[in-house]
Amino acid sequence: MDKKAGGQANLFDAELFISSSLRFGVYFSAIVMALGLVLLFVRGASGYPADVFPTSLPLLWAGLLLFKPAAIITLGLVLLIATPVFRVAASVLLFLMEKDHLYTFITLFVLAVLITSFLIGKSL
Repeated sequence: MDKKAGGQANLFDAELFISSSLRFGVYFSAIVMALGLVLLFVRGASGYPADVFPTSLPLLWAGLLLFKPAAIITLGLVLLIATPVFRVAASVLLFLMEKDHLYTFITLFVLAVLITSFLIGKSL
């Protein structure tokens, strides 16, 4: 196998990893949310008062340590939201491997917009 063919195989493996990560992220987040729902039905309560919900990472972490159903469901949602962000970040690495500077820049811009939207959304 020549050097170019080996490089193409590595790129194919990277692309396969990125596409598989999306599928895995969706499945894993669904399993986490299902676990939270089962726990919610078994316990009959979310683990929080009616007007309280884990809306920050410290509250989420505290709820997870106490195995609260609402916190587990929220973790599943966070994982679901993080999955495409991970894919964009992994795509940056893929484009760097391909030495495709235009798409690296575009993907970095998309990643920056995603991160900025999370930060702005958190402050609202």
